[in-house]
Amino acid sequence: MPENLSDALVGTTVDHRYVIRSRIARGGMSTVYLATDLRLDRDVALKVLHPHLAHDQNFLDRLGREAKAAARLSHPHVVGMLDQGHDGGTAYLVMEYIEGHTLRDVITEKGGLSTRLALALASPVIEGLAAAHAAGLIHRDVKPENVLIAKDGRIKIGDFGLSRAVSTSTSTGALLGTVAYISPELVLGKPADARSDIYSAGIMLYEMLTGQQPFQGDVPIQVAYQHVNGTVPPPSALVPGLAPDVDELVQWCTANDPENRPVDGRALFEELSHIRTRLTDAELDAQPAATQSAAAQSAAAPGAPQASPLFPATDRVAPPAPSRPPGAESAQHTEVIQATSNPTTVFPASALGAPATSFLPRQYPTAQLDGTGEIDGAAGRAGSGAATQVPTPELGRDGGWPGPYAAPPRQDHPYALQEHGGVAAPDRPLSKRAQQKAAREADKARSRAAATPVRNLREGNSRRRGVLWVIVLILVTALATGAGWFFGMGPGSPGIIPQLVNKTEDAAKLELTEAGFQYSTTRTFDDNVPAGHVVGTEPPSGTEIRRFERISLIVSRGPELFSLEELTGASLDEAKSTLNSTGMALGPVTEAFHESAPPGTVLAQDPAAGTDVRRGTPVALTVSKGPEPFPVPVVVGMEKKAAEEAIKAAGLKAEVVDEVNDASVPKGHVVAQTPANGTLTRDAKVGLTISKGPKMVKVPNFVGKQANVAQKELQDLGFSVRINEILGGLFGTVRAQEPADKELPEGSVITLTVV
Repeated sequence: MPENLSDALVGTTVDHRYVIRSRIARGGMSTVYLATDLRLDRDVALKVLHPHLAHDQNFLDRLGREAKAAARLSHPHVVGMLDQGHDGGTAYLVMEYIEGHTLRDVITEKGGLSTRLALALASPVIEGLAAAHAAGLIHRDVKPENVLIAKDGRIKIGDFGLSRAVSTSTSTGALLGTVAYISPELVLGKPADARSDIYSAGIMLYEMLTGQQPFQGDVPIQVAYQHVNGTVPPPSALVPGLAPDVDELVQWCTANDPENRPVDGRALFEELSHIRTRLTDAELDAQPAATQSAAAQSAAAPGAPQASPLFPATDRVAPPAPSRPPGAESAQHTEVIQATSNPTTVFPASALGAPATSFLPRQYPTAQLDGTGEIDGAAGRAGSGAATQVPTPELGRDGGWPGPYAAPPRQDHPYALQEHGGVAAPDRPLSKRAQQKAAREADKARSRAAATPVRNLREGNSRRRGVLWVIVLILVTALATGAGWFFGMGPGSPGIIPQLVNKTEDAAKLELTEAGFQYSTTRTFDDNVPAGHVVGTEPPSGTEIRRFERISLIVSRGPELFSLEELTGASLDEAKSTLNSTGMALGPVTEAFHESAPPGTVLAQDPAAGTDVRRGTPVALTVSKGPEPFPVPVVVGMEKKAAEEAIKAAGLKAEVVDEVNDASVPKGHVVAQTPANGTLTRDAKVGLTISKGPKMVKVPNFVGKQANVAQKELQDLGFSVRINEILGGLFGTVRAQEPADKELPEGSVITLTVV
C-alpha cells in the first residue's frame, strides 16, 4: 500500500510522462513510487534509484542493458519491465504495478505456513524463475520482499535486471542481496548462475514452512559465515510431521555445493510439481503453529541453550543429558561414557530430542577407544580397558555434529532408526536421494577413519622419528613449492580479464584460453552487437581474478526479432497503443479516402503483420479519411438527358423525382434539382424536376361582355390580355375576341376589341 509520507518527488512529473502520486516503499538501492503514465493513462510502479547510483555512468550503461534484457522477459509470474530512463539527476525504472502485498507480509502475519499453502505460493515463483533462467537471466536477490501477491491472487517475482546491474557496477560486488538468502558461492566471490537463485528459493521455502530463517546472527557476516560453513537443517527439525519429501526438497535446493542443487528453475519446478501431486492431504495440510509454539517454549525454558554468533537460535541442539560426566567432551564434541560391559553408543547431534539409547544410524562408522584414552583403529578389536564406541569425528552437520552437544535423533524424524530386539531398523523407507546421500557420507567417514593414525608417533626409536621428521620437512617443502607455483604461475595466479567486447566468439575464447582463464559461454539477444560477437563478460573486463575462477563469456545472438501484430481494421489510437505495448515505434501516418471504412480506421501497415522485426522498428500506417466527396454539378435548365450525363460524369446518380408544367422552361428540360449545390459521396443521388411545358387552357368567349370582367377572368386563367379600343372604348363592351373557344398554352396572348 502507498505510504502517506512527505517526499519531494511526490506530485512531480518524471521525464514529462510519469506523474508521481505517492511513495510505496524505500529500499537500499531505490525508492518505489506509485505513478501514472500520462501517455497510456495507466498506473505503474516507478523505481527511482538513489543518487549514488544515478550519478555512476558505468552503472547507468549497465542498467540500460540489463533493463532491456529483463523487458524481453514476458511471463505471467514475472513483474513486467516497461521502461527505463534518466531525467536529469533522476535514474528510474518503470515496472508493472501490482496492487496487493508481498510474501513477507504473509510470513509476518501467519508465521509458518502449511505445506499445501507454502508449495502453492512457491510454485509460481519457481515457474517465473524457470522462465528467467531459460532466457539467460539470473535474479540474485530472491527473497519474500520481491514476491508480490496481487489482490486478485496473481503471484509475481520482481526486480529482474536491477540486482545484476548493481552487483557488477558498484562496490557491493557479488555480495548483493539480503544476507539471509545469499548463496555460498556469492559470499565467496564466485560467479553466480541459476543455481544461486535456487539456493535463495530454498531458504525462502524453509522460512515459509517454519516461520523463521535457518541462519541468524547479530551481524550480517555471522549469517554469511553460516551459509558457507553450515548446512540448512531439515524444516521438520522445527516442524515435526512435515513429509520427508519436503525436507529433501529444501535440502536439495540449499546444498552448499551448487553441483548438488537443481540445475535451474525448470528442474526445481518439475520436482516441486511432482511432490505436490505425491503428498497426501494429511501431509499437505500439516499445520506448523503448534510446533512453533512448543519450540518457543522450549527455547525459553531454563537451561535451554542460547543463541550465539556461531550457533544461532535456529541451530539449537539438545542440552547434555544429566548423566554426562563433566569434561567428557573431546575437541570434536564427542562424548565418551565409561561402561563395564556393553559399550554405550553416542549418536549424531543432527537429530534431537530422543533418549540417548533409542536409535543408532548404522551407516555412521565408529572407532574403538581403549581404556587408556587412545583410539584403536581396528574395528571390533578389544582395547586394554573398557571399550567405548564413539562416532568418527568431523562427519559434518548431516553426520550429526552441528553444535557442542551430541544428542540422538528424534523418534519422529524420517531418518530415525528404531531398535527391534537389539537390531536397528528403519522407521520408514528412505528416499533414493537420501540413500545416495547417506552412502556418500559413509564413504567420506570411512576414508577419514582410515587416515586416522592407529599408533602413537612417540613410539619407536629416535632414528625412526628423525626419518619421519625428514619426510615431514620434504612434504612441507613440496607443498610450499606447489602452493607458490599454484598462486604465482599456475591456476591460482591473478590475472586481468581482457577487453573482449565486439570480438568474435572464437577470438575471445582463444584469448581467454591463452591467458589461462576458465570460462563458460552464455548467449543473449543484443540490438547493437552482431550475432556471434561478445557482448561482455561476467565479471567485467579489467577485473582482477584468480585464473581458476570461471568467467562467463556473454555472446550475442543478434537482435531479438518480434512478429508484428495485425493493426489493420483497428482505430489509430488502438494501433498506437499496440505498438507502444509491443515495443515498436509509430512511423509515418498517411490518410486515404475509403468508401466503407470509417474515418480514423487503419487501412494498411508497413511492414505487414507477421513480419519479424527488431524492437523499436517504426511501422508506417495508412488511415481512412472516410468516403471521397464529389461536387454536385448545376443542371437546372438543361435538357434531361444532358443533365443526367453531367451528373454521372461527376460520380453521382441522377433520379427524376417530379414533372411539372412550367411556362418558362421548355418541355423536357430541368426545372429544379436537389441538392442544388455542395458535395456528395460517390454514387449518391441527385433529384431532378423535369418541365412538362406550359399548361393548355380553354379560352372562353367574352364577346358582348364588359371588357374589364373579361380581362380579369382571362388573366386568372393564366393568359396575357391585349386591349384594342375603338372610338375610345366609350361603352367598354367587347365587340370581338381573338382567339376564342380554343385551347391555348398557359400564358398565350388574347386580344379583345372594345367599343
